Amino acid sequence: MIERYSLPKMSGIWQDENKFRIMLEIELFVCEAQGLQNLIPKSAAKRIKSKARFNLARIKEIEQKTQHDIVAFLTNVAQYIGSDAKYLHMGLTSSDLLDTTLGVQLKQASDILIEDLETLIKLLAAKAKKYKDTVCIGRTHGVHAEPITFGLKLALWYDETKRNLERLKQAKEAVALGKISGAVGTYSNIDPRVEAYVCRKMGLNPAAISTQVIQRDVYAQYLSTLALIGSSLEKFATEIRHLQRTEVLEAEEPFGRGQKGSSAMPHKRNPVICERICGLARLLRGNAFAGMENIPLWHERDISHSSAERVILPDSSIALDYMLNKFIEVIAGLVVYPQNMLVNLIKTKGLIFSQRVLLALMNKGLSRPKAYDLVQRCAMKTWRENTDFKGNLLNDKEASKYLSQKELDEIFNLDYYLRNINNIFKRLSL
Repeated sequence: MIERYSLPKMSGIWQDENKFRIMLEIELFVCEAQGLQNLIPKSAAKRIKSKARFNLARIKEIEQKTQHDIVAFLTNVAQYIGSDAKYLHMGLTSSDLLDTTLGVQLKQASDILIEDLETLIKLLAAKAKKYKDTVCIGRTHGVHAEPITFGLKLALWYDETKRNLERLKQAKEAVALGKISGAVGTYSNIDPRVEAYVCRKMGLNPAAISTQVIQRDVYAQYLSTLALIGSSLEKFATEIRHLQRTEVLEAEEPFGRGQKGSSAMPHKRNPVICERICGLARLLRGNAFAGMENIPLWHERDISHSSAERVILPDSSIALDYMLNKFIEVIAGLVVYPQNMLVNLIKTKGLIFSQRVLLALMNKGLSRPKAYDLVQRCAMKTWRENTDFKGNLLNDKEASKYLSQKELDEIFNLDYYLRNINNIFKRLSL
């Protein structure tokens, strides 16, 4: 009897030991189902179950001759079973075993990635609430726009990560498929009830229809979902990379005791983890493209997908697991500099209040074009001369006719910009 085993970590899922354990379990359930339906002797099914084993080294040795991994696996298992091995793999084709095994592996991988995302979501929620009222400048095109809070930035990541979690759950459901339908999917040599039995035992859904293989669009969906999640992580990491720039320094990834930033420059503290995440996101997108290329196969199947899948499915799963865990590390140890945020906030000498000045002038009866030109004139003076925007407005003959010192003081009030932060957080259930 094959021993049950604990769920392996991500890299272990893709090791041959796990793959062949799953395959053996599938074969045993096929025999069990066939025995229950009197398609093979029940006594033979019991003996097979008690004797079945495999040896990785021996499988590799046999494969050197057969040049076929499934034949090598079955040959090795048959050596343990003896004469009853004639009932093993009866009515099956290799892809019945391969694709059903892949369904289990992808389900295992999805569970780990789901756990990673849930951890990240909880961490982002905690950090968003911590920095909910920490004021910083919002940027568009990389240029100072209007005030926001750092917590709002993190709340945005929290919400996006929640969407990614739902996408991954859908992808998991899509790939958690099995098929035991024979050479071209017609069940010509296997009873459909066997497939139903095996899939139920393996925690999979039977493919509603298949050829010799499960159709590859479901794996493309999985890979595309991983690429989407990776792209979100790249987006978050890119933001931290900018915030860690010397000229900005509003936040930075953790820098450990004894860590070195450069072989040449001892002062360096580089956002290496975030840069690594950005690089790996490109790999995920490339693998997703390869997954889409695997969808069009010749007729009922060819094996042009197989070689690529043996790389892209494990690599994308392992890479995203790594990326998520590294980003969790970054968020958990994120260093935030609220004082630098305030310094940056006033760097443009009040220009960030320009829209509110525009609206105030329109409320005084000015047309939008006239008000815009007036505000822009004073703003450009601030850009050119590095002078105070509010002072330029007060010293402008036309602007000062409409807005007093008191009115401008009220306009240049940060609280106005942040008055809806609590409502946004409530909408996110934070």
